[in-house]
Amino acid sequence: MEEFHALVDEQVRRAMEAGLFDKLPGAGKPLELEDLSAVPADLRASYILLKNAGVLPEELALKQELLRIEDLLAACESEGEREALRARRNSGALKLAFLLERRGLRPSMLEYHGALQKKLAGGDAAITRP
Repeated sequence: MEEFHALVDEQVRRAMEAGLFDKLPGAGKPLELEDLSAVPADLRASYILLKNAGVLPEELALKQELLRIEDLLAACESEGEREALRARRNSGALKLAFLLERRGLRPSMLEYHGALQKKLAGGDAAITRP
C-alpha cells in the first residue's frame, strides 16, 4: 500500500511542478468543507450525491415552494388568484407541518436553522430560539 501512496505522491508532485493545479476553480481559496457529523455515516455518500445533483430534502423543497407562493401573493392584484394562492399556501403549510411532525421536528426549527446559517456566514439575521 505504501508503494501506491508513493506513486500517487509522485504524480501529484509532477502535476504541481507542471502547473496543472494553478488555474483550477477556487485556486488560492479555502475549501468549503461541510460538516456532515449530523448525517449518519451510512447515509453520507447518498446525501452528498443528492446534494450535488441539486435534490433538496422534501421539507426544504416544501419550504421553498411556500416562499415562492408568498412572493406571488405579495405581487398578485387579482382577488381570485390571491384566494387560489392562499389555498395552495395553506395546503403546503399543512403538508410541511405533518412531514416535520412525522420526522420529530417543529416548523420553527427550519427558520432557526436558516437564520443560524445566515448569521454564521456573516449575514445580519437575528437569531431567535424556537
